Amino acid sequence: MKQRERVSMTTDEVSALLHALRKVQIASLNPDGSVHLVTMFYTVVEEHIAFWTYRTSQKARNLARDPRITCLVEDGEDYFELRGVQIAGAVRTLTDPDDVLAIGRLIAQGGLSAGGVSGDTLEDYVQHAARKRYGYIVEPRRVVSWDHRKLTG
Repeated sequence: MKQRERVSMTTDEVSALLHALRKVQIASLNPDGSVHLVTMFYTVVEEHIAFWTYRTSQKARNLARDPRITCLVEDGEDYFELRGVQIAGAVRTLTDPDDVLAIGRLIAQGGLSAGGVSGDTLEDYVQHAARKRYGYIVEPRRVVSWDHRKLTG
């Protein structure tokens, strides 16, 4: 068996990793063809990565022009702990205010609330931010995964 096959994750392992972590690196294409790479908080909606961003951000402008995206979710500090999922696909843009608000609330529950911010303050932030944002659902075309913990036994 090739090492690539040994370290690949099952569908359930990919799902577990995506549900366990909160930060994703996303790459979109700038008008000149260069890559725009940023780290965002995300949530999982129907087993798809979902995020939101300001409508006027560079990534939003890039995704409006070309919906192709590559996402990387990874974990681990040394070689035999490394695990990750790379998803190449296209985004589905959510512009309906209720949909954007729903994504914002999920992201806030998963990552922003850990700072001890009260529920009311967090909801106020999400409501305010949602007015200027779009939501995105990543529709996978190709998924590559690895879990180097599988190399040690």
